[in-house]
Amino acid sequence: MIREETESGRLNPGELPAYVVGSRSFFGYTGLGYVASAKGEAIIASVTRVVMDRAAGDGFERLMSVQILTRRLRGLLASTRRLQLAASLVVLALPLSGCGTGALWDKFMAKDDTFNEEPADKLYNEGLYLMNERHDNKAASKKFEEVDRQHPYSDWARKSLLMSAYAFYNQGDYDSCIGAASRYVTLHPGSPDAAYAQYLIAASHYDQIPDISRDQGRTEKAIAALEEVVRKYPNSEYSVSAKAKMEGARDQLAGKEMDIGRYYLQKRDYIAGINRFKTVVTQYQTTRHVEEALARLTEAYMSIGQVGEAQTAAAVLGHNFPDSKWYKDAYNLVKAGGYEPEENKGSYISQAFKKIGLGSLVSSQ
Repeated sequence: MIREETESGRLNPGELPAYVVGSRSFFGYTGLGYVASAKGEAIIASVTRVVMDRAAGDGFERLMSVQILTRRLRGLLASTRRLQLAASLVVLALPLSGCGTGALWDKFMAKDDTFNEEPADKLYNEGLYLMNERHDNKAASKKFEEVDRQHPYSDWARKSLLMSAYAFYNQGDYDSCIGAASRYVTLHPGSPDAAYAQYLIAASHYDQIPDISRDQGRTEKAIAALEEVVRKYPNSEYSVSAKAKMEGARDQLAGKEMDIGRYYLQKRDYIAGINRFKTVVTQYQTTRHVEEALARLTEAYMSIGQVGEAQTAAAVLGHNFPDSKWYKDAYNLVKAGGYEPEENKGSYISQAFKKIGLGSLVSSQ
């Protein structure tokens, strides 16, 4: 039995036996060493004395006064088991008090009144106002996100998710737009607005297309996303716009191939250059770069002595783009070698243009 008296002599006025609260010192405390007495006041007295001793040594005043702690314990300990659990929590908190957990204890004991739920329609309309009237897309997106957080299963949350994607797009936060719009398509694939969400994904990639001197990974992602719009929602109002953007992205990829091909041509690496121009002719025939690609093929093939391919390139160029300045250059190159433009129907150049319905000398004769 431990000593029962305290400095004030009032901690244990009933002179009931006080039990040891822990089997080891507080900094090495592992759990209760004894079963609590049937008399709760004795344990309250013992715990309070420990707290007072600790307070005197380490400035424990950040937690709470001994009187408040005693009152809280009496309120919690309605039974012997609850008394034992509460005493354990108090003692376990003591070693942590020196590590700056006073504020954490205060938060735990204080009433949490920081969350105030607002009506979903109110938050949604505030977001619309901020976006349309104040042109503050960042603040608007926060309002829309708050609708989703406070009312996650409501129809307002569905609308707000799409509007947050649009607000992100307007402020140029494309990654956040892609994330929100992708989530919308996943959660609401059958919604009438799913086509617009998919279009926002594609537009976000499209707006990040870099110039032809840089890697075109974004361009490829944009084309893939735009193809999804056309494939999934062919009759939507966004399909036409997606097709137009797709052509712009394909033109960008063709421009990249042309840029590399010219570099090889200047270095007299004709085979490497031909491979780049060939890609433009076979994959990007509808872009504005195809005229130059045919002319460059004429030049490269004449340089390595493959006259037949040079004649075919010049012939297809002249038939499809007779007024092109590139055709004049190609024609002069072939004539300078003592030949005339003439199409070989078995050439990949001729076959590539037949596949997309463009004319050739063979098909017109």
